[in-house]
Amino acid sequence: MAQGPRVALVHDFLLTVRGGERVFLALCDQFPDADVFTAVYDEEGTEGRFAHRNVHTSFVQRLHPSARTFRRYLPLYPYAMEALDLSGYDLVLTSSSAWSHGVIPDEDAVHVCYCHNPFRYAWNAREQTLRRHGPAARAALGLVLQRWRQWDWIAAQRVDRYIANSETTRRRIARYFTRDADVVYPAVEVERFSPGAVGEEYVVLSELMPHKRIDVAVRAFNSLGLPLLIVGEGPDARRLQRLAGPTVRFAGRVDDAEAAEILRRARALVVTATEEFGIAAVEAQAAGRPVIALDEGGVTETVVEGETGWFFEDPDPEALAAAVRAADPLGVDPQDCVANAMRFTRGAFQSGVQDVVDEALAAGPGRRDRRRALRGLSLAGPRHAA
Repeated sequence: MAQGPRVALVHDFLLTVRGGERVFLALCDQFPDADVFTAVYDEEGTEGRFAHRNVHTSFVQRLHPSARTFRRYLPLYPYAMEALDLSGYDLVLTSSSAWSHGVIPDEDAVHVCYCHNPFRYAWNAREQTLRRHGPAARAALGLVLQRWRQWDWIAAQRVDRYIANSETTRRRIARYFTRDADVVYPAVEVERFSPGAVGEEYVVLSELMPHKRIDVAVRAFNSLGLPLLIVGEGPDARRLQRLAGPTVRFAGRVDDAEAAEILRRARALVVTATEEFGIAAVEAQAAGRPVIALDEGGVTETVVEGETGWFFEDPDPEALAAAVRAADPLGVDPQDCVANAMRFTRGAFQSGVQDVVDEALAAGPGRRDRRRALRGLSLAGPRHAA
């Protein structure tokens, strides 16, 4: 009996379970015999969801990074990815929001990348990132990010096929990497959610990072005097807690069951970030609840304005507050929200990925000569120097 291709699955890091890791779990289920590669891995932080897999890590693992500390090692990750030994695999499928697309497979292997977003701090959020630092740190970080951009573009040329998680990401791949991409929306565990009795609180469900702009929601709900529950954790938590008025409370990180219950009770989900896709917005709709979101990014592809949510134009508290006042969350039919969310099932995701993988395998590593030439241009390490 002929054996199928030997498959390697690669993710940037496996330290916690957020949206990107949930999509990667769907890929792992789709390719149950594949080996898993990542820069760093924490079995406890990922709730044991990868414990049954053969997980290979990079040399950065020896530094024992955690979800709180892994960012301090950012300059090392391009080296780490290029150093992963992917010899002997026929298909390498990377799940990348930063650096995993930079792996170097065998010349005869096919490399398909599912791209959540080009590395935001080097590309679409570069200027915002630099503004948060003083002059000396800004100058040094600017040099690091410029070098990262060079490495990132070279790495992107070695990939055989790109899959984007949204039209927003597809456009960024074209702009930053000059590569085409197919759009396959991420897997969302819609079966975890169902409508129920609606409460009074509006909800933010997000990692608490500066680029998520959660402060916009905090300031808006301070002025509105309406209850807001913020679910999630991250380095911006203390600043947000200092900003919060008496109607804003924080739940921290919650498990899947509690998240489903919170979304079921929510008056509406509030999204202030420019999300590449925005899994939380689909989860809220699967729970029968509408979304009030900034009119940018992937959420514009997942929310039907006036039926399953509303948009506000500018990322400022006044615009959000006006949108909240104008919205009618209790007038939304929960079943309309659920029906819209069903476009983003795990089955639809896996089918879309499989179609692209099959096409890529049939075509073969067509960029082989280009990959061979670009090995000598790698900025990440002497192993691939000319």
